[in-house]
Amino acid sequence: MKDFSTRTLLLVSSVSIPLLWLALPGGGEFWPLLVVACVPFLLSASKGSMKQAALCGLLVGTGHFLVQLYWIVFVLGEYGGLPLFASVPALVLLSLYMAGYLLVFGLLARRFVHSFSPFLCLWIIPCAWVGLDWLRSFLFSGFPWMDLGYGFANIPFLFQSADIWGHYGLTFLILQINTFFTLLIINNNGKKAVAQLAVVVGLVLLVISSYSNLRWQQVEDTSQHAESIAVGVVQGNVDQGQKWNPERQESTVNDYVFQSRKLMRNKLQPELLVWPETSLPFYPVNHPLLFPIISLLNEEKVMLLTGAPWFERGNPLSEEIQFYNSSLLFNERGDIIARTSKSHLVPFGEYVPLKRFLPFIAPLVQSVGNFSRGEVKDPLACKKARIGVLICFESIFGEISRKWVDAGANLLVNMTNDAWYGKSSAPHQTLAMTRLRAVETRRSIVRSANTGFSGFIDPLGRVEQVSPLFVSWEATRQVPIMEERTVFVQGGYLFAPLCFMLTFLSGIITVRKQRRI
Repeated sequence: MKDFSTRTLLLVSSVSIPLLWLALPGGGEFWPLLVVACVPFLLSASKGSMKQAALCGLLVGTGHFLVQLYWIVFVLGEYGGLPLFASVPALVLLSLYMAGYLLVFGLLARRFVHSFSPFLCLWIIPCAWVGLDWLRSFLFSGFPWMDLGYGFANIPFLFQSADIWGHYGLTFLILQINTFFTLLIINNNGKKAVAQLAVVVGLVLLVISSYSNLRWQQVEDTSQHAESIAVGVVQGNVDQGQKWNPERQESTVNDYVFQSRKLMRNKLQPELLVWPETSLPFYPVNHPLLFPIISLLNEEKVMLLTGAPWFERGNPLSEEIQFYNSSLLFNERGDIIARTSKSHLVPFGEYVPLKRFLPFIAPLVQSVGNFSRGEVKDPLACKKARIGVLICFESIFGEISRKWVDAGANLLVNMTNDAWYGKSSAPHQTLAMTRLRAVETRRSIVRSANTGFSGFIDPLGRVEQVSPLFVSWEATRQVPIMEERTVFVQGGYLFAPLCFMLTFLSGIITVRKQRRI
């Protein structure tokens, strides 16, 4: 095998960075590039030494995530009060951490190419990428931001198979096609092997396309005949810098009430109003600002689901108070009849990981919240709907929406405050990820965001109505209520951990083979 210089391999692999950005939501959004975007990286990792493969993975991973997560500098600077000399290193450190998974993937891909037949590589290499994505989704709190499967988010027909194996299955398909093209280049003299690989990939794509077409027709027909509920969404567009200002609280509530009353004057009157995450910027128990809200609900005979902070004593025998980022369901009389709380908190935003063991970090994170975790348990009962609530970035975790549906939810609501992100790519990315949750569970998703994007996503993952960013906006839509429990909900979610197990076993096999040589 011809030896390539490290500089050459790094240069070739770096081509994957702009290709991925051009393909994914929030970037160029030209999805056809997904089928070749990883080929330069795979080629470089396959042709190089183990050290070179690791360097290629580190380079591609760091570059890729720097581009995907650049908005973190804005968040930390604008709202965290950190100067550039602190926020930029924070972004770089996070990107290096995320790149670590691609470093490991580069090592595994090289070993697999040199240890297994092209046919086995066609399956094992995609498994390695998916398995590492799955590990990243929960390790150290988890941050599964913009996995490659979300690249299909703007073409709903392409991701209907997600109701079997989740967005991880789509990532698997993307990597399988990239692996095919890589093996095609590597084995350019093995015409028979190449033909076999082409047949396999062709059959996989044919099966997935046929299934997607079938499910599209089935789900569309089912949703048209399903029961429905009229839901009104309000986007308040409250400036994040003023959101918690006590002097701004009354005008915030009045604005939400005013926009909600506008919805009640429409021909389609909502049965349920949905306001964003922490749209009530105060602890609501016995708070005087509840009166205009109660008047709204009494006069209009409508229910309200809104975000608000909450507190309660953790133990009757203790003075300790627990704080929650919650959603509250009000009935037509203005009574709070149900509550859910965010179960996946933002590290260093809503809590400090390992705070007990890292006392020295306290002065650096004084503004961080001290919230307690809620749990996915009983969906909120609202007329015909049983609602599972995804608060903030919980919509990027497929496991949380799956748990809500498994617990009986027939409608999902994502209430969030994306004002943190500004006019960056992040709101586009969160909307793309939320669309996959609708298909994985075959549930309608009502999305209410403080500054956008707010709107309605149907069980096929289509965005039926969406707000602009950073404007006040309200809309009502008749939302289908679905009861189907998809393959993904019942067991298909195990596809990703299975990929991880196969990758682990394959890695052990390659090590044993190496020792025998």
